[in-house]
Amino acid sequence: RLHVHLAVRNLGEPEDRRYADMRRRHSPGFWWKSFFIVFVLQAVLAWIASFAILGAMGDGHLAPVAATGVLLAVFGFGFEALGDWQLARFMADPGNRGQVMGGGLWRYTRHPNYFGECCFWWGIGVVAISAGAWWALVSPILLTALLLKVSGVSLLERDISERRPGYGEYVKNTPAFFPALFPKREG
Repeated sequence: RLHVHLAVRNLGEPEDRRYADMRRRHSPGFWWKSFFIVFVLQAVLAWIASFAILGAMGDGHLAPVAATGVLLAVFGFGFEALGDWQLARFMADPGNRGQVMGGGLWRYTRHPNYFGECCFWWGIGVVAISAGAWWALVSPILLTALLLKVSGVSLLERDISERRPGYGEYVKNTPAFFPALFPKREG
């Protein structure tokens, strides 16, 4: 899902500024440094993320706990996909250039795609627990920490206020991650 979303979103667009900044910061020797910083690190993280899936494959019967995990994963996938779709529609409208998306799921959380991603992986983790693989919880714990503190929410919010004038007001009224059941503003 993420691969298709990013490919469609970035088709014909210039290079992401974060990668250009990384290349500037890590020169000379960018190619070797990026091999370890980006590719090897991502491979290790993907391996750890797969623990939940490996653990979920253990038992074979669908207990109520496993069914709950499946429902959470499906909910998360849908939440994430809907948030991405809503943002893509918003960004496709030239009248919204430089504006802040505050409708749809974005009314309830500033990062519905990250919240959905975490729900998906916690759902897989719950399925793994039902199969007796408690160790597999390292996967959703790691992914949640990365999305909240390293590569997701914190990375995006560092400079977004500079690029989107109304973002400060949006931050005051909209939670960063966990959706508000009763948002403070009309949207």
